[in-house]
Amino acid sequence: MSTDPHSSASNLPEHDTVSFEPRDISISSVLWSLVYLAVTIVISLVLCVYFLRFSSKFVEGREAPLPMVRQQMSAADQMNMSMPPEPRLQGVPGHITDPQQDLRDKIAEDTKANESYAWVDEKNGIAQIPVKEAMKLIAEKGLPAAPVAAPEKKK
Repeated sequence: MSTDPHSSASNLPEHDTVSFEPRDISISSVLWSLVYLAVTIVISLVLCVYFLRFSSKFVEGREAPLPMVRQQMSAADQMNMSMPPEPRLQGVPGHITDPQQDLRDKIAEDTKANESYAWVDEKNGIAQIPVKEAMKLIAEKGLPAAPVAAPEKKK
């Protein structure tokens, strides 16, 4: 192990041109850095909370009082006055209908329309049939031939 016959009693290898570090990291410096970081975070949080409270009170003190007409309104009327006029986007506060129920109703109406028979134009003989029936007819008979328009002459 050792190149020096008069080495110490440790079992570490020793050489004139090679040196070994006992440890790469000082654990105490890492712990102090973590403590410093934690203290800095706590101080920053406390400062942010006090700044928020100060700025909220500052804004409340600067706001003008509501006009007498607004003070006499109910909370629901004040809410309606603060919302934009209809039509509003679905799902925003103040919207009356449920967007998920609207979607369910729309899907049910579309499904009913796709599965029903009805006249579109009775005079010309145009009818609405279910999609499955229309697909069967097209598969059996093919698409009707489209009328070919005569090419326009350029002057």
